[in-house]
Order: sequence, then structure tokens, then C-alpha cells
Amino acid sequence: MAILPPSVDYTDKDFDALRARLIALVKSVFPDWSDFSVATFGNVLLEMHAFVGDVLAFYLDAQARESRLVTATQRKNVIALARMLGYRLHGARAATAEITFTLARSPTADVVIPAGTVVRTQEVTEPVRFQLLADVLVAAGSDPPVASGVVENSQTHSQLFDARGLADLDVVLDRTPYLDGSAVVSAANGSYVEQESLLGSGPNDRHYLLLVDQSDRATVRFGNGTSGAPPSGTISAIYKTGGGANGNVEAGSLVVVEGVFNDAHGRPVQVSVTNASPASGGSDRQSVASAKLLAPESLRTLTRTVTREDFEINARRVPGVARALMLTSNEDTTVSENSGVLYVIPQGGGLPTASLKQEVFEQVTVVYPSTLTFQVAVQNPVYRTVHVEARIYLKQGVAKPTVRDRVKANLAAMFRVSESDGTPNPLVDFGFNIKDADGNPVGEIAWSDVFNVIRDTDGVRKIGDRQGDLKLNSLPADIRLGIKEFPVLGTVTLIDGDTGGLL
Repeated sequence: MAILPPSVDYTDKDFDALRARLIALVKSVFPDWSDFSVATFGNVLLEMHAFVGDVLAFYLDAQARESRLVTATQRKNVIALARMLGYRLHGARAATAEITFTLARSPTADVVIPAGTVVRTQEVTEPVRFQLLADVLVAAGSDPPVASGVVENSQTHSQLFDARGLADLDVVLDRTPYLDGSAVVSAANGSYVEQESLLGSGPNDRHYLLLVDQSDRATVRFGNGTSGAPPSGTISAIYKTGGGANGNVEAGSLVVVEGVFNDAHGRPVQVSVTNASPASGGSDRQSVASAKLLAPESLRTLTRTVTREDFEINARRVPGVARALMLTSNEDTTVSENSGVLYVIPQGGGLPTASLKQEVFEQVTVVYPSTLTFQVAVQNPVYRTVHVEARIYLKQGVAKPTVRDRVKANLAAMFRVSESDGTPNPLVDFGFNIKDADGNPVGEIAWSDVFNVIRDTDGVRKIGDRQGDLKLNSLPADIRLGIKEFPVLGTVTLIDGDTGGLL
């Protein structure tokens, strides 16, 4: 007799598996029951129990999966679980741009273009809209009649609510997607200030929480008279919606201004607009995968920035930051003692804007303060460009342009800063973070990795077998990275192995 019972697969819990196991159970108890055709009443009861078991198993599995941060898939559950750790997912950020207003002729009286004026791209169906953040004045007699202002990819809304004297009052803001930090809330008893928690609020503190759900809809929660003062009278909430990476429009894209404009004497004026520089700073809301990665890391840096890793973690918590590397004199001898250099890569790669670097600096010195005597500088990343040249042979019947585009797309995916879900791309990293078995930095781009990416591209039969048929930066060898260098893809030159011409 076996000491242990036979192994049972408890993950096999769908309708068909449960029905098969119920039939086996019935046969073991009622050997004479042999008719399991669809039309029999006994089979109906058996399939009913299998169906109910299938549904219950589905919900039990979902509950178990969604109750753990590492396995949760639904955004609302990740938001709730991250909040238990004191971590809040950030929403979309709005792009900004400096624009120039130009009048058709020099005005005889002052012309004021009011805040809130909409400036947009010229698409008819889905234009990207920006609003002017502050009034712009074109003074009388200006020659040329030009003035500049700053626009933001957002829209401002205002709502009123009746407080009704209720404690723990929740009011829901109607418009989405809510822009973090944009709410201005007041009531008859004064202005209210947003807080991360009401636990430290006294009965007279006019504080509120702002909770954003999986649909980017915001809810304003007030206190109960013990933790935070309840509002009275009419509540006013002014807030913004919008944002997203699609707001990072190119220079010269904002060419339409909506509205009719007059000078101080009421005479109409003709206004044109353009943006000499591209809009920047726009980013999409934080992904579930990114939150699952950063929420546990936030427990390592609760209130301070102390260790080298703390600087990197807190920098990555800033919306719009994809990668970060902190180097001190311990890692880089060119860095002065008791100081460090924080290299920041924005989402999508490229160079961070001045405003993003300043936000990172405030994050690691003010929001999560570092040691008073430690000096930190936030700098642009140091990129190492990797040029690829390959001689490839195509499979029969494939189009050359198609294969060329596939190879370039696959190489671009290999070198991209972040995955599509916002998590870091594990295939590339700063040279300092690539270590050998002894933990020493050996940053490199492996020749064999690039070879595999090209070889595995659909339509490629093989790569040439001569020594120079695949070269990285003109050499058939690995590329060694400096400790602060981050690899980026340069030019890709593909040669048709059969004809010798460019692909």
C-alpha cells in the first residue's frame, strides 16, 4: 500500500476537468451508472455542479491573485495595495510649451490675450489642445507686435458641492483624467490643503485627501472633526485634466488659436501663434508594472535619501524619469569627496529638461532630504552610441524593405530605455550596473546579443560568416561601456549578402 496518496493537480479546475473528476467519482460510488449522455437528468446535475465549481474556482483564483502586489493585474487593486505601503501611483503629466503670439499689425491700444485661451494643433478630428497659463499683453505701439506665453496640455474645470455638515465627506470630481496636484479646494470656512494622510491632522486643520481611481477620476475626502476639519457651506474645487505623452508636439505644431480678440478700445485684432521649440514634459500615467516595481522599493527610502541606491530609487519615483544612476567618489574617482552626480534618463530617452532635473534635485534634497553636508548634482546622461553594420542573407520570397524595417525595429527594441509597460528594459543598462561574477563593473554591449537579435528577425536566413559581416562601431567585437555610459542605438547599415548592395 502506498504511503502517500497520488498527486492531485489542484490547478486543473475548469469545467471539463471538474466534469471528468465528477464522473470518475460517480463511477467509483455507483458502478452501475454508465449513461452520461447529454440528455440524461443525472448528467444535467453533474454538469451543473461542474459549472458552479468552475465559476467558484475562477473567483477564488482571482481573489488570491489580486490580493498580492506581485501577482495583481487590475489597476484598482494595485492602487489599493500600493497605498497600504504608503505609495501612490502618479497620473499623467501635462506637456508645456513656450509660444509666440503675433498680431497682424501694430496695435493702437493694449491687447490682452487672456489666460485659458486655447491653442491647438491644426488636425481637424483629434487636435492636441493647450491652454494659456497666464495673460499675455501686447502693448500699444509694439513693433513688431509680438509677445510670448506658456501653454499647457490641460483643461481647467470648476465644480461646486454642498458640504451639508457631514463628517468624512467624499466629493467626486466629474472630469477625467485628473492632473496630479492641480486641485484648489476651498469652502465657506476657508481654503483646504492636500495631505498624504489625515492621521496627523488636528480638528481645526483644513486638510483633505485626494484619491485617484483606476479610471483617473479623483475623489476629495475631508476630515471628520477629529482628524481634519469638515468643510462647511459650499465647497469649490478647481482642477485640471489632460496630460500625456501625446502632448509633446513638435516645434511649429501649435498654429491655431481659438477665440476672438479685441484691443482695449474694443477693436478686433488678428492674432497668429506658433511654438518655436517643441513641447516637453508630458508623460503618461504610471503603469501597473512600474508601480509593482517601485512600490516595494519605496519602503527602502521612507523619509530620507542617504545611500547611493536611495538617490536612484527616489529619482525614479519622479514622473517622467525612466532610469537613474548615482555615482560618488567611491565609484568614480573624478567625483569630489562628500558629493555625488545623479545621471537621469527621461521616459523615451534623450536628454532631461531643465525642469525635470530641478524636480529630481528637489526630490532628493527636499521631499526626501539627503545629508546636509552632502552635495548632489543632477546631470544629463552620458550616452554611448552603438552603430551596427551587418551583412545578411534573406529568405526566399520576402521583400527587402520589410526585412530591413523589421531588423531596425528589433534593434530599436533591444536598445530602448523602457519597456512598453514603463519598466526598465533589462537588455541595456548603465555600465556600472553590469557586473561580473565578483561584482566588478564590466559594462558592455555583447556582440553576440546583437547577432542574435538580427539572426532571429523574421525573414533573415542567416548573417554572413566572415569576420567583418557584423560590426559594432566598425569592429567585430563587444563594446565596453564606461561606468556612467548608457548605450543607445545609432545608425543601422544592412547589406544584402546576395547582391552586395544596401538593403
